[in-house]
Amino acid sequence: MKDEARIGKPMRRTDFDDKVEGTAVFTADMDLPGMLHAITLRSSAPRAQIARIDLPALPEGYFYVDHRDIPGSNVMPSPILDQPFLAAGRVNYVGEPIMLIVGPDRQVLSDILKDARVHYLEERPVLSIEDAEAATGGFIYADKPYFVSYEYCKGDFERAAEEAAFFIEDEYRTGYQEHAYLETQSMLASFVDGNVTVYGSMQCPYSVKESVQAALRLGPENVRVVQLPTGGGFGGKEDYPSIPAVHAALASMKSGRPVKLVFDRKEDIISTTKRHPCRIRIRSYIGREGTIVARDVDVSTDAGAYAGLSSVVLQRLSFSVCGAYDVENLRVRSRAYATNKCVSGAFRGFGGPQAFFAVEMHTEHIAERLGRDSLALRRSYFLEQGDTSSTGGLLSSPIRLGEIADALEKTSGYSVKRALYSNSAAREKRMEGCPTPLKGIGISMFFHGCGFTGSGEKDTLKAKVKLKKNKDGTVEILASCAEIGQGSQTTLRKIVARALDIPVGMVVHRYPDTGRCPDSGPTVASRSVMIVGRLLMDCALEMKGRWKEEDFEVTRSYTYPEGLCWDNDKFQGNAYPEYSWGGNVVEVEVDPLTFEVKVTGVWGAYDIGEPMDDRIVAGQIDGAVAQGLGYAGMEVLTVEAGRVLQDNLTTYAIPTSVDFPRTVACLIPNPYKEGPFGAKGLGELPLVGVAPAFAAAVGQAIGKRILRLPVTPEYIMRLMEEEAEDGF
Repeated sequence: MKDEARIGKPMRRTDFDDKVEGTAVFTADMDLPGMLHAITLRSSAPRAQIARIDLPALPEGYFYVDHRDIPGSNVMPSPILDQPFLAAGRVNYVGEPIMLIVGPDRQVLSDILKDARVHYLEERPVLSIEDAEAATGGFIYADKPYFVSYEYCKGDFERAAEEAAFFIEDEYRTGYQEHAYLETQSMLASFVDGNVTVYGSMQCPYSVKESVQAALRLGPENVRVVQLPTGGGFGGKEDYPSIPAVHAALASMKSGRPVKLVFDRKEDIISTTKRHPCRIRIRSYIGREGTIVARDVDVSTDAGAYAGLSSVVLQRLSFSVCGAYDVENLRVRSRAYATNKCVSGAFRGFGGPQAFFAVEMHTEHIAERLGRDSLALRRSYFLEQGDTSSTGGLLSSPIRLGEIADALEKTSGYSVKRALYSNSAAREKRMEGCPTPLKGIGISMFFHGCGFTGSGEKDTLKAKVKLKKNKDGTVEILASCAEIGQGSQTTLRKIVARALDIPVGMVVHRYPDTGRCPDSGPTVASRSVMIVGRLLMDCALEMKGRWKEEDFEVTRSYTYPEGLCWDNDKFQGNAYPEYSWGGNVVEVEVDPLTFEVKVTGVWGAYDIGEPMDDRIVAGQIDGAVAQGLGYAGMEVLTVEAGRVLQDNLTTYAIPTSVDFPRTVACLIPNPYKEGPFGAKGLGELPLVGVAPAFAAAVGQAIGKRILRLPVTPEYIMRLMEEEAEDGF
C-alpha cells in the first residue's frame, strides 16, 4: 500500500495549490469571447400584483429578459412545483427576480436598473408563522397556510400520556442563518447551435441540468453543466443555483452570446435561501417513577414564499426531535408555513440544529424539574444498538454514545466544572456592581442521519459512478460530487488509490461535468464519502482485478443495504441508511455588565466511522463548530415588513478566527461496514450540537432557561431584566 493513500493519514489537499496561489478560475474570473453580463431586476414588495413596469430606453446591444422569453416551464423542479424562475404577474417576497437586463457593460446595466420602476398593487403580506396560522391577509396559496404537514407516532402515545403523573412543556424559537459563503451565486452560460453549456458555482450539477432542460425545453443531450471551483456552499448552492443558471441560459439563448451573472453580496443575502426559522413545542410526560413515558412534539417552520426544499428539511427535523434518546411513546406533528419572505432552504445540518437545540434544552429543563444531573439523565435514555429510532427503524449498528460522553468528561472536566459553577453568589455580586464573570458549561448529545431521507437513495437518487483507467496508467474518477471546500476531491482520490494500491497522484478527479460524469447524486446530506466513496471503492476493487487491461471503464450503481425498509406514507422504518453520533461541551463566561459572552472552551467527541484524512476531518470540525457558535450566539438576521435588514457582512456578523477557541476533538472508532474502509458521514454532524451546548452553558451562567437562538447580549439582558423585575 502506498503510504500517502493510507486511510486517516493527512495528505496535501489536491486543490490546495490552485486556491492558495490564486490560479483557480472561479466563475467571476472566467471570460468567453463576446461575453455579455446580466443583472436582475428584483421585487421591492413582499406580496403584490405587478401593475406595470416602466423601463428606460436601452442603448444598442442591451436587452431585457422576462418570463415571456421562457420557452419551456417557468417552474423550478422541486418536491413541490411552485417557484417561478421569473415572476409572471405577481411577486411573493422582496428580492424575487422579475426580469434580467443584459449587455456588455456592468456599470451601464447598474445605471439602467436604477431607472427601472415597478408599480405594484400591494396586498397584505404574511410575515410570520403566527400570521400564517391566523390567515392574516388570507392564505398565500390554495386553501391552507402551509405547504406540507406531517404526523407520525411511535408506541401507544395516547395511553402513556393519559397515565402519566404530570408533564413538562416548553416552546423554543430559532431564527434565520445566512450561508455567508465566500463566493456569491454566479453562473455563466453559452448557447450555441441549440446546445447550452452552463458553468458555475454549485453543489448539484444534475439539479441545475434538470432546471435548464425544463426552462429552455431542451433534451438532456442538449444541456451540459460544468461545476467550476466553488467558494463554499453549506446547502446554499444546493437548489438555488438553478435559478441564476436558467437566467444566464435564457439570456444566452436570446442573444446568441455567452452571458455571465454574478450576484453582489447584498443581492445574494436578500434573495437566496436561508436556514429555516422554527417554533418547536415539546411536552414530555413524566410517569410516577419520575421517568419520561411519552413525548408530544409540534414543529412549525417558516418556509418563506415558496416550498423549495422545505418538505425534506421538515422531515429530517421531525425525525430528530427525540434527540439521541429512547422515548418509547411519541407523537410528532409538523408543518412548513408559507410566508412572504425569502425562501428557506438547505443549510448544513438540514433541520438538525433546530431540532437538537429544542430537545437538548428541554432535557436540561426536565433534569432541573426532576432534581437530576442532566448528563446522568441523558445517559439513562441513550439509544443503544437494537433499539428503534423515532420512526421505528431498527438501529442495527453499534452506538457509542456512552463512550462519547466519557470522552467529553475526560477532555473537558464537564461534571466537575458544572458543579463548580454555582452562580448564585456571582449573580448577587453582579447586582452589587461587581464585574465578576458569570461562568457556565453546557453539554449536548446528538446524531446526524447520513444520506437522503427515507428511501431517497434507493428510489430517487439511484447514484451511479464510473472509474476510468487510461492508457498511461492513470485512473479518473467520474462522478458528480462537487468540491465546495470540504475536501471531497482529496478524500475520494484517497479511497480509490487505497483500493487500487497506487499513488494518489495517479488518480484524477476533476470538477464534475455532466457531459462526462454520471449522476452520482447531489453533494448534500453527508453522503459523498459514505455512499459515493463506497461505490468508487467497489469500482476500484473490480478494476484492480483487471489491472492488466488498458483503457477501460468500471461502473457501479447504488444498492440499498439489506435489512433496511421505509414506508413513506406512514413515516415508519429506517429514515436513514446509517447515523453518525456526537457530543459537544461548551464553556463560557458572561460579562455581568455588558452581557457579552466569551467562549472559553469547546470540546467535541464524534463517531464518524473511520476518518479518511485526519487533517480534513479536523478542518471540517473546526469550521462546523465556528458556524454552529455563530448560529448560537451572534448571527442575527431580521426581516421587517418583508425586507432583510442585515444585507451585508458588516451588519450580519459571522464568527472570525479570534471569536472562539479551537475545538478539542476526539474520534470514537466505530467502522461502518457499508462505508468505504469503514467511513460514515462527517460534514454536518459537528455543527448540529454546538448551539444547545452553548445555550446550556449561558443558561447555567445567568441562572435562566434559554428558549431561543441566537443568544445575543440583548437577549441575555432582557432575561436579566426580567429577573430584576421579579425582585431577585
